[in-house]
Amino acid sequence: MSTPTSLKLPEGVRRTTVETSRGAFAALEALPVTGMCELGPALLVPGYTGSKEDFLPVLGQLAAGGRRVTAVDMRGQHETPGSDDADAYRLIELGADIAALAGATGAVHLLGHSFGGLVTREAVLAGLPGVGSLTLMSSGPAGLTGPRAAELRTMLALLGDDIPDQLRARVQRIWYGHLEPQAISDGVPAPIVSFLRERMLRSSPSGLAAMGRLLLSAPDRTAPLARLGGLVSFLVVYGEDDNAWSPAIQEDMATRLHARRACIPGAAHSPAVEAPASTAHELTAFWNATEGVASPVAAS
Repeated sequence: MSTPTSLKLPEGVRRTTVETSRGAFAALEALPVTGMCELGPALLVPGYTGSKEDFLPVLGQLAAGGRRVTAVDMRGQHETPGSDDADAYRLIELGADIAALAGATGAVHLLGHSFGGLVTREAVLAGLPGVGSLTLMSSGPAGLTGPRAAELRTMLALLGDDIPDQLRARVQRIWYGHLEPQAISDGVPAPIVSFLRERMLRSSPSGLAAMGRLLLSAPDRTAPLARLGGLVSFLVVYGEDDNAWSPAIQEDMATRLHARRACIPGAAHSPAVEAPASTAHELTAFWNATEGVASPVAAS
């Protein structure tokens, strides 16, 4: 899971709710502290077990470029209500949610982190008028592989069947028996551990199970996505030490998409948290190039 280093809202960032035709979604909205929103809005989608707070370190920097930036909790994540029905978390359903959110926020740019990348590409493949770019951040062409996949299979085995009450009890056992002790052992500050606990236990247990299975089994949709290259610009961005989809896998996906790519030094699977200045610079430069405006000065 992504672990924020701070929960303080940057200047210009507020908590809000985005109302859509598919329900209400908890969100963080960032606006420029000075100046106007002259550039295209962006919508940021978190990964598995993540939330909108994963983008806190970059929201203010992205908005400072002159655009409104909205980060959301997907259905069943943290503060957005979910469902006990596993079918509610199919990729086609989650993609439709993102399409509705893009429409409600007027987003020109979409970004999906990790599992969020698998979801946002579904929204783009379904056809989104007005959306000009898709960023896949620390995401891959298909299901998760490697050590992270093995860890996820272990968690799904512990979750067991899809009976909601039993799932909730099992999520609590996983948190208190495994994830919280690991966070404490890793030196995560107590307020952040409390947030991670709330996020995990407040999220839909059915969503955790269904999204986890999708993260392992998602098909490779790179070819149909590449065919949209004349309509949508692509950025593949990842940490140099990504331990989910390897940098080599993401580089190959970028080649197949004819995408701009950015490898973030000093980052692993969560560049927005681990190297926020470099990540915000790369995103702003890409979004500006997509809109045909001047790139920002390079980050120091």
